[in-house]
Amino acid sequence: MMKISPELEKGRFNHGAFASPRGAPYGVFQIQGPCGMMMTIVATPGYVDTDYPGSEDWEHVSVSGRRIPNWEEMCFVRKLFWEEEDWIVQFHPPKTEYVNNHTRCLHLWRYKGKFPTPASTLVGFRDIGRLT
Repeated sequence: MMKISPELEKGRFNHGAFASPRGAPYGVFQIQGPCGMMMTIVATPGYVDTDYPGSEDWEHVSVSGRRIPNWEEMCFVRKLFWEEEDWIVQFHPPKTEYVNNHTRCLHLWRYKGKFPTPASTLVGFRDIGRLT
């Protein structure tokens, strides 16, 4: 389940067009990332969209800044919203489904139900450790 940490609350937009109430499970936030970049984060816990049945089953976070967020920054944001054992994904959709409203923005998604996942052996083997 998506959470809003005290660290995020400090960066919540609480005035203007993007304001959301303190403690809400959604909102726009600005927070400095682990690599020094100020990041703008938009979080939604899923909502009903009659054009896209099942949209309420997905939690979503977008992350943007002065450049495209790197892996370390995306891992940092992931930890702000979800538990370590949650499956969180970034998608590469088919070209016909591309949407690019912001050139320096990446997205994280969590499916609220049972998400099909590949076997860890498709990535590597735990017993051999890290290769150098």
